[in-house]
Amino acid sequence: MNLTERDLKVIWHPYTQMKTALPPIPIVRGEGACVYDENGKKYIDAVSSWWTNIHGHAHPYIAKKVAEQLLELEHVIFAGFTHPGAVELAERLLQILPDNQQKAFYSDNGSTAVEVALKMCLQYWHNKGENRTKILAFKNAYHGDTFGAMAVSGRSAFTAAFDSLLFDVEFIDLPSDQNIQNLKSQISDLKSQLACFIFEPLVQGSAGMIMYKPEHLDELMAYCRKEDVLLIDDEVFTGFGRTGKPFACNHVTTQPDIMCFSKGLTGGTMALGLTTCTQDIFDAFLSDDKLKTLFHGHSFTANPVACAAALASMDIFLQSSTTENIKRIEGRHKEFGLKIKDHPKLKSVRQTGTIIAMEWQTGDNTSYFSSLRDRLYTYFLDAGIILRPLGNIIYILPPYCITNEELNYIYSKIEQALEEI
Repeated sequence: MNLTERDLKVIWHPYTQMKTALPPIPIVRGEGACVYDENGKKYIDAVSSWWTNIHGHAHPYIAKKVAEQLLELEHVIFAGFTHPGAVELAERLLQILPDNQQKAFYSDNGSTAVEVALKMCLQYWHNKGENRTKILAFKNAYHGDTFGAMAVSGRSAFTAAFDSLLFDVEFIDLPSDQNIQNLKSQISDLKSQLACFIFEPLVQGSAGMIMYKPEHLDELMAYCRKEDVLLIDDEVFTGFGRTGKPFACNHVTTQPDIMCFSKGLTGGTMALGLTTCTQDIFDAFLSDDKLKTLFHGHSFTANPVACAAALASMDIFLQSSTTENIKRIEGRHKEFGLKIKDHPKLKSVRQTGTIIAMEWQTGDNTSYFSSLRDRLYTYFLDAGIILRPLGNIIYILPPYCITNEELNYIYSKIEQALEEI
């Protein structure tokens, strides 16, 4: 019995209708921007394994640091204890974040980093004796799959079974020249109730790589700050270079109150979540009243091995060669986007940093369940490329180590697909 057959006997895969899905591909090895199946076939991982793998697979430096940590300390309870890796990671990350970020709270994935941020905001107002419980978010947002994260995500097929159980959220359109004043009016009408505004900065990933301008986000953030609405910047996807700068918030001048991280935090090596906040938010929980404590934690909070992976990933991320690779990929994407943008089969081509998305014309509205999705997915798999379409939208989001030759191959296969599909 091969690995795929064994898998299907015992495993339930994420985001997968197990009755109709294609059999899972058994991956046994990774190197650089590629992974290899049990028969030796190579696949270029053009989506960085769900947007996590920023430095390439099985990176020897990260592997070395993780192995060293495993022989030193694999785990310790983080309530009442600490360890060098957690302290150093918090110190180093806060150094490269906006100046107002002063404290770090560890968790274990992106959804949970968002849950922590929401609880911080809601309890911040509760601890201050103010009844501000409404949350502002963008339509079509995606912030995770735990209940709080689902609640601040756009209502969709993903949330349909749970909609009646999710807390009420005020959803607004993405900002533009045309609607910014109206959005400000909506915020003013709700300001006495709003605890916070949570947003995916510049790019709404799961919604189909929908992109919007930093100056519009900045204006909206500044207005929320004026109205005393806390700002949660969800950088789980956009952090660590994806938008062309270290963090998406580097494109704006208004600083968020809270930031959420995961995915690229460990270079895709293992699960780790982290939520940072201002001193003001932290101070709202300091009290002789123990009921003002932030009651949140996880068994694997600040796991030392995950922290070691994150520190190694940060070492690589801060190298000048990584910055050069990000700029190189950004430039190559831009050239390719200009080349294909007028193709009659494409509705639009959009790009931010190392992210480029192409929306196929289907004659219908954009849909996650577009029948074109499976055709595109298998077409590129057959060509040895992992591109996981969001319905009729394909995107390239590669590890920074991807070569020009590998990029050229992906681009050529997309052009070929435009002629053949």
